[in-house]
Amino acid sequence: MRSMVEACLAQARQARGARGGAPRPETPPPSRPKAVIAPHAGYIFSGPIAGSAYGAVSDGLEGIERVVLLGPSHFVPFAGLALPRAEAFQTPLGLVPVDAEARRAILRAAHVVTGDAPHAREHSLEVQLPFLQVLLGDEVSVLPIVTGDATAPQVTAALERVWGGDETLIIISSDLSHYLDYARARAVDAATAKSILACAAELDADQACGHVAINGLLCAARQRHLNVRLLDLRNSGDTQPDRSRVVGYGAFAVYEGPVRQ
Repeated sequence: MRSMVEACLAQARQARGARGGAPRPETPPPSRPKAVIAPHAGYIFSGPIAGSAYGAVSDGLEGIERVVLLGPSHFVPFAGLALPRAEAFQTPLGLVPVDAEARRAILRAAHVVTGDAPHAREHSLEVQLPFLQVLLGDEVSVLPIVTGDATAPQVTAALERVWGGDETLIIISSDLSHYLDYARARAVDAATAKSILACAAELDADQACGHVAINGLLCAARQRHLNVRLLDLRNSGDTQPDRSRVVGYGAFAVYEGPVRQ
């Protein structure tokens, strides 16, 4: 697994170099993003796009102590946001501790509950962990949050409890369109990306399975006058041969300073 993650990160670095990823001299280079949106499919499908998201994080790893992870519940319907009771998550790369201080803080927000059922089969958060382990090693704890039936303001209010400073990174886990043909998926995902870049917190389930968390982050970004940058926009037809029914993937970064698209 480590080699797969490292390959995705290396591919993202190479792609940035080929695109001329360095900012123009008159544009100050952006700091490490406060938040990123990354896909959560199998690595053979979405790993290269996730690598683009984490590649932006790798530009400034120093000082990150906590990662707040939000992703959708695919299997268990419930109201609000759910934290696990577990003290750590385990991947093939080892244990990732759950941040106890952040858990106490966010549980004071309305609509945040503790429940293991939404986390038991959920992959949307767990597929992000190996990227964090490769980049940050044992120096990081996580706050895993699964979103159910919740509103964008509820997510924003919860995020505000754990927003923190440079020590806290926020990861939103979401794929984009599902099971459209290649051309249609590209059109739909391009429109979704345009909304995300405009911080328009109006996405629905047809645009992104993680729309609840994305909308909450975009509300916070708009309130804080943050800027969103598109890092990568592809689908499974770009990473695998079948283009008849594809899934869309996007990588976005949210910065506290100006960015150049």
